[in-house]
Amino acid sequence: MTSLWGGVLNVLRGFLIGLAEIVPGVSGGTIALIVGVYQTLISSAASIVRLALSGFRRTGADSRGAQEGISWPVVIPVALGMVAGIFGGAALLEPLLDEYPVYARAVFAGLILASLWVPLRMVGSSWTPALGVGAAGVAGATFVAMGLPALGAGVDSLLWVAPAAAVAVCALVLPGVSGSYLLVTLGMYQPTLEAVNTRDFAYLGVFVLGAIVGLAAFVRVLQWLLASHTALTLTIMTGLMLGSLRALWPWQGEDRTLLAPADDVAVVVGCALAGVLAVVVLIIAQAALARRHTPSA
Repeated sequence: MTSLWGGVLNVLRGFLIGLAEIVPGVSGGTIALIVGVYQTLISSAASIVRLALSGFRRTGADSRGAQEGISWPVVIPVALGMVAGIFGGAALLEPLLDEYPVYARAVFAGLILASLWVPLRMVGSSWTPALGVGAAGVAGATFVAMGLPALGAGVDSLLWVAPAAAVAVCALVLPGVSGSYLLVTLGMYQPTLEAVNTRDFAYLGVFVLGAIVGLAAFVRVLQWLLASHTALTLTIMTGLMLGSLRALWPWQGEDRTLLAPADDVAVVVGCALAGVLAVVVLIIAQAALARRHTPSA
């Protein structure tokens, strides 16, 4: 019964990550951090890449070691939840983002703002003035990057889909980087969202292939950074998350210019607080689950 309940919770975690992946400005990696599966997913993804490479090399020892590093009871339900979140969220969130963009961005900004606590807590006593300056620099660079205009309205050729997916998948493993926002910048967000809603499996197949290649190229590097330079890596993540708030300023022009607050400030603040509250609830629930599964001394 406990394993069944854990599987259901992991499906829910994956669903939340999948939802985040289709929202411009929100990172699936950030949600994975909040719900407590980030490091497990990164470790398992790196082992899956190692397993695939061992197949080419025909090295049994590498294959056995890689299989032992994959947490299938977490990976499978999270993956199923992500698929449901992506397809369900594409249908549900698209009209909300179109009809209420100001309020939607406010909620997402609240989510990211509250989520900053997670990497800050993970760095803990390792914070130094140098790391603080580094985080500020990364935040500033991300802030500027988030204001760059989109490259275009998308390209019809499938040749552009795989490279775009390889870039966007970084958001799945790097908190603070929004895959959807990267697709917006590349001019590929609307075509991708349309492909999800219309079940364009040719487009989606090429997209998944590109994402797999991008994941294989990046995830082992990130795992090494988290293991060897933990504080620095988490500091960079914090800066990325902080700078990404630029994309979620509620009042924006069509060309991403930041506008002054309008008359609906009270409603927008309420939406942002709702986002903060949602993260607080998730963090408390995750902490309670962690205590429940920690053996008593």
